[in-house]
Amino acid sequence: MGERAGGSRVVDLALACHPAPAAAVTVFAIAMAAGTDAPVGTTALIGAAVLAGQLSVGWSNDWIDADRDAAVGRTDKPVGAGRLTVATVRTAALSAATACVVLSLALGWRPGLVHLATVASAWAYNVRLKSTVWSWAPYAFSFGFLPLGIALALPGSPVATWWAMAAGALLGIGAHGANVVPDLQDDRATGVRGLPHRVGGTATSIGTALALVGATVLVVLAPPGPPRAVAAAALVGAVGLTIAGTVLALGGGRHRLPFLFAIAVAAVDVVLLVGSDWVA
Repeated sequence: MGERAGGSRVVDLALACHPAPAAAVTVFAIAMAAGTDAPVGTTALIGAAVLAGQLSVGWSNDWIDADRDAAVGRTDKPVGAGRLTVATVRTAALSAATACVVLSLALGWRPGLVHLATVASAWAYNVRLKSTVWSWAPYAFSFGFLPLGIALALPGSPVATWWAMAAGALLGIGAHGANVVPDLQDDRATGVRGLPHRVGGTATSIGTALALVGATVLVVLAPPGPPRAVAAAALVGAVGLTIAGTVLALGGGRHRLPFLFAIAVAAVDVVLLVGSDWVA
């Protein structure tokens, strides 16, 4: 099957960028910046830099995994299914990465370097670390240091609190587990041996749940003062979402609902962050 043209090609490029996590991370970054009353221009630039980074990560993943996706018949992957060429997605990934460098450094050298380090970590996962016992580490690093990069870009260059960064790292670990579990069998068939593949789907699903709940507990309990009623209610909601996602994951199958539930938990945590003093 050859590469499609026109509007179909645009749609396939959008699908190849992993649109759900790319959009979610971008919206979360914008919300965190806007919640600090940052200038509109700064908030927009943060959003643009994060979006460019996420696009580069998503496209590089499908470029690097093209042969693996084709080998296991991943029809949901435009490159693996032959609807896009590897060259097209490689060009898109490198173009987005270039834009990410420019936009990130436009925020200032400190926030720029921190954000570029989070993007480089995600690329390291795509290139090599996904097949090692350290597969969780890029997720923890990238999500953990993203709040710091956003904070440093704000007026006055504040820093993110330790608990905001720790919660981000836990969310990253949870996102890794929820994202990988549906693909464990296909990954093993193509030689991918990350931590979830070594410990198995059950242990990964349970670890994912603990990481997601741990992140929300931090965001609720770590800020100074007693927890607000709305924060306690949000914790209950996050636990419910986590339980639902875990039950689905333990039931097997290749559906993506557990990963979407993990994104929903992250959304709850970002809302709580926006309402708290997560910068110092």
